[in-house]
Amino acid sequence: MTAGLPPAMVLAAGFGTRLRPLTDEIPKALCPLGDRPQIDHVLAQLARAGVPRAVVNAHHLAEQLDDAWRAAQALPLEVVVEPSILGTAGGVANAAPELGPGDVLLWNADILADVDVRALVAAHRASGAIATLVVKERAGGRVGLGAEGDVRRLRDRSFGDEVRAADYLGIAVLGAALRGRLPAEGCLVGDALIPALADGLPVGAWTFEGVYRDTGSIEAYLEANLAWLEDRESWVGPGAVVAAGVALRRAVVGAGARVEGTGALERCVVWPGAVA
Repeated sequence: MTAGLPPAMVLAAGFGTRLRPLTDEIPKALCPLGDRPQIDHVLAQLARAGVPRAVVNAHHLAEQLDDAWRAAQALPLEVVVEPSILGTAGGVANAAPELGPGDVLLWNADILADVDVRALVAAHRASGAIATLVVKERAGGRVGLGAEGDVRRLRDRSFGDEVRAADYLGIAVLGAALRGRLPAEGCLVGDALIPALADGLPVGAWTFEGVYRDTGSIEAYLEANLAWLEDRESWVGPGAVVAAGVALRRAVVGAGARVEGTGALERCVVWPGAVA
């Protein structure tokens, strides 16, 4: 059932500077993770949870998020192209016509976490908060939480006593009241959430205790691919050719790729169509 769950806004407009030179060729959201682009994993998870539809914003190499890619997704999807990058707050504000009114489930395209979407949305709606951030507790984290689990500090701005610290994971539910305060351009935390807290408005937190991955760096991107392998030694995509003299050890070889020569290919990701 999809009733009751809000649409999702998946943020995918960034340049992916920490993933260069990979993102000189492909937008960060489309960098392959295992057998598909990493954003496809996010969209598939949203579809399994029952999210009715999603909006994706794009800017850098936006033409690659084309009709064929959109049609292959597991839920109805619209892509909003930003002529210039509007930020995490401005991107949501700009997509208001496509999202419609009410709550929005926000998800960064480079965040992989097995969040219980229904439980998150239910907790947000029961709290009365204008937004609910998914956080993971960590000593010294940039989010301070009060005794009731609400947000008391963001970055270096404090708004009351805190009892523990956490990090924001790039997943949230934004209520209509917060959406009405979003700037046309700017940062969700710095330009929307911190001003809301300064005005005395409640911001909630939902603690996630599972494994999450931020694939925004080369090292983290590689580790996410190796984790995707799970119990498999390696994976070879459709149409890929691996020379007889090559031993694959914890490697992902994309569809249509070619691995030549002799020796071992270990802890490596060969992109679809590439030659190693």
